[in-house]
Amino acid sequence: MGNQEKILIIEDDHEIARILSDYLRKDGYLTTWASTGVEGWEEFKQNTFDLLLIDLMLPEMDGFTLCNRIRLESEVPLLIISAKQEDEAKIQGLNLGADDYLTKPFSLEELKARVNSHLRRYRRYHQVSPTSKVSYPYGLVIDFANKMVFLNGVILPLTVKELDLLFLLANNPLQTFTKAQIYQHIWGQAEMDGNNTVTVHIKGLRSKLNDQIRSAKYIQTVWGEGYRFVGEPIQ
Repeated sequence: MGNQEKILIIEDDHEIARILSDYLRKDGYLTTWASTGVEGWEEFKQNTFDLLLIDLMLPEMDGFTLCNRIRLESEVPLLIISAKQEDEAKIQGLNLGADDYLTKPFSLEELKARVNSHLRRYRRYHQVSPTSKVSYPYGLVIDFANKMVFLNGVILPLTVKELDLLFLLANNPLQTFTKAQIYQHIWGQAEMDGNNTVTVHIKGLRSKLNDQIRSAKYIQTVWGEGYRFVGEPIQ
């Protein structure tokens, strides 16, 4: 009863969500419930959780998309709970970064065992995890935990979207993101034709980082594809 770790349940079936929440609370966990994929994403962005239970068949944003978005930003344990029994669904979910897959119906005891197991691993990971403040060449320092960015010892006045954009790229080094992927992740919706929002924010971010397109130190343009972060942490 002394865990007090926070679990986010993203499940559109009210009765299942209530059962899961009540059971986990009796075991000492703090639970939050979201009934749609979008609501779950908003909860994740606004709060800190130690583990997420995610149904696949969610309204507004499906569980696959949600897992993919969350994994780009966090290593928090993701457990999929779904009525989908096909191997393809399980493989897709695990490939998107989920840590486990429970097929409905499942026993609450099994759920408890898996939750406890993943939380133990997550605790060990955090005990040995490196500092959240990472230094890069040419004076860039990113404090991921406190959401602050410094250049040559001076804090950069980044907007919320610029900060989100930099964190998305820096947390996934050398991974190329298309403009559409960036817009969907940062702004939470599909990019419209002719929308230059991502381009404008990349330009503004580069300006503040003193980064050049043709000799990129941090954000590289992959022509015809998108953008990627190329800064290498200083050991």
